[in-house]
Amino acid sequence: MFVSLLLVGSSLAAPQLAMEAASQTIVDGSPAGVATGVNRIVGGIISYARWPADLPRAPRTMCVAGTPQLTDHIAPAVPGGQSIVVRRLSAPANGSGCDILFLGRMPVADRQRLIAWVRGRPVLTITDDDPGCSFGAMFCLRARAPGVSFSVNLDAIGRGPLRIDPRVLQIGSDGDAS
Repeated sequence: MFVSLLLVGSSLAAPQLAMEAASQTIVDGSPAGVATGVNRIVGGIISYARWPADLPRAPRTMCVAGTPQLTDHIAPAVPGGQSIVVRRLSAPANGSGCDILFLGRMPVADRQRLIAWVRGRPVLTITDDDPGCSFGAMFCLRARAPGVSFSVNLDAIGRGPLRIDPRVLQIGSDGDAS
């Protein structure tokens, strides 16, 4: 089951900082505006992820595989200032040492291998090259006027030890409703 969300804000009090960071939309379609929107959304998603207690908290490592489609500058803005180290993976590497795996455009076989490798591991998966969210990533970004939205793959989230706060599903409305 897939749930599409448009990040438009929230009235929830507890995660307000994370909600504000994740809910901002792009006001202009420039590359810098798209990069800012992507990094805010990715940071908001990260803020809702909970890794198992036996894993060190910070800094988290985000590995970028393939060629991101929305921005070349992935630098998540995580509410509360949590540190994220970003490194590029060269194909056909696995996701070893990655807490977060960002999948850009890549050969289907490489994507399938990386998704299979992270199954059952505490790795948050995000892509910007699967608007239908059907290739196995947990979160799928897409550009959409006037902003950036994402879809959630509940099946992928439910398969691993990583926990995503269910309030992320209450952020906004159906991403197709704008």
